[in-house]
Amino acid sequence: MKPNMLHISTLAVLGACACCARAQDGPQVTISGFGTAALTRTDTDRGEFSRINQAAGAARDARTGVDSNFGIQATARFSDAWSLTAQGLARKSGERDQFGADLNWAFAKYQVNDDVAVRVGRIGMPIYMLSDSVNIGYASTMLRPPTEMYRQVPLDYASGGDLLYQHSFGDTTATAQFAYGSARNKTSGPTTANAHIMAAQLQLENGPFTYRAGYSRARISLHSAGITTMLAALRQAGFGPVADQLNPVDNRGSFASVGFTMDYRNVLAQAEYGKRKVDSALAPDSSAWYVMLGYRWGKWVPFYVHGDMKQDSPRTVAALPASGPLAPLSAVVDAAVKSPLQSTDAAGLRWDFNKSAALKVQVDRVRPRDGVGYFINTKPGFSGPVTVYAAAVDFVF
Repeated sequence: MKPNMLHISTLAVLGACACCARAQDGPQVTISGFGTAALTRTDTDRGEFSRINQAAGAARDARTGVDSNFGIQATARFSDAWSLTAQGLARKSGERDQFGADLNWAFAKYQVNDDVAVRVGRIGMPIYMLSDSVNIGYASTMLRPPTEMYRQVPLDYASGGDLLYQHSFGDTTATAQFAYGSARNKTSGPTTANAHIMAAQLQLENGPFTYRAGYSRARISLHSAGITTMLAALRQAGFGPVADQLNPVDNRGSFASVGFTMDYRNVLAQAEYGKRKVDSALAPDSSAWYVMLGYRWGKWVPFYVHGDMKQDSPRTVAALPASGPLAPLSAVVDAAVKSPLQSTDAAGLRWDFNKSAALKVQVDRVRPRDGVGYFINTKPGFSGPVTVYAAAVDFVF
């Protein structure tokens, strides 16, 4: 995502200039922001705990970069119908172990009427229940979104547009969204993923309850030197059909999810289930879910989270030999078609010590299965379970 980076300070300067323009009968500009200042560590030095698209994570030594970020959003309103919005986000990069900045949102919005709006530009795609707020820690009871669920589709934004519809039917408010866009995601591998995505969601809010269903379809291509080398070796060894099965270019994929939240009489509940399917075995079919339960006691909210993930497609390629001179190639292919598997139990406490800031502490017990799970930069002898400790201050302004 490097070509699209924009430093947060640039947005701040633009926002300040826009505010000055308001005094001269220009657009009405509002600026808001959010952030998380966090420390994260684990009980092992043989692997690193990270969030989505990070080149390095935390081990025994506490690190600030895993759960920390800072964002600024500016909206310029030209009339009751037209507005422009930009959101910049600074966090640890997926290409290098250092902080970088992305322009996450940059769109023009036209409010057709009270119920319908159209946005064009760089937008957040409605993949998950928390897609719009996944980077805003203050908006969530948990310290971070559950890894098992939110790594199935590692996408923050896309360039395209969407159609939004919102209307109240008695005590129920319905929100529907349809979006289309193209996205590019590069990690430290380096593996580059390109996708053209259509996504839709329907959300119903009734008092303390919210229900959501979403569905996305995409054309996905994966590119890396490692994939190219592996496929060439398979063809050279006479396994062309296997190479075709692992085709990384122009594959059809889908992701379906349902979610639920409740905030009723101090009891908090949240759950989500998602299922990914892709034509290529290089992006294995998977299912994941999580549930969060909490109880509000004044300004304190103790909570518990459980998440799990399983692979729905085969974890080996049966056509390849398990022994003999081609066994090393078979091992490489089998590793490529395995999705990380793990489950997590987490307990935490949130304290809203200020009207716009909250302190959170969270302890996760992560149990990888049949591999290293989502841990990165692992060393020989790595195994779970792993305990992850984190403390964070979330704020908005």
